[in-house]
Amino acid sequence: MPLKTGTVEEPKLDLTPMIDIVFLLIIFFMVGTQFTEMERQYDIQLPTVTDAKPLTNLPDDIIVNVSQNGEVTLQGEKKTLAELETALKEAVKNFPGQSVVIRGDSTGPYQNVMNVLDVCHRVNIRSVSLANRLSDESSK
Repeated sequence: MPLKTGTVEEPKLDLTPMIDIVFLLIIFFMVGTQFTEMERQYDIQLPTVTDAKPLTNLPDDIIVNVSQNGEVTLQGEKKTLAELETALKEAVKNFPGQSVVIRGDSTGPYQNVMNVLDVCHRVNIRSVSLANRLSDESSK
């Protein structure tokens, strides 16, 4: 049986793996820096474009509200069907895949909603949604 002496050995922190990782990272960044310098040595005139549009997210849906009496509201402003058509044409010109959500009053004539759908069809809007909500009876 080994005899225990009164000396307690202090714990040591081995830094060798951490130093290896640091050296590998230094080498990686040094090599990466060399590649970017090699790209800059070529004197190339890149082409320019004038009609390029910036890469952005898809635009939000256009929400058209149709009240019970047939008033059409776009972004909080009352519009006639002709004004709505002009605004939607402009939106399609800016983004051909523009989508529209029509929120028609449930107590109003359906013809009012159909008039707005017709305007969307005339300006070539292919993504049209009719807003709705779940009835209270369906949750029972």
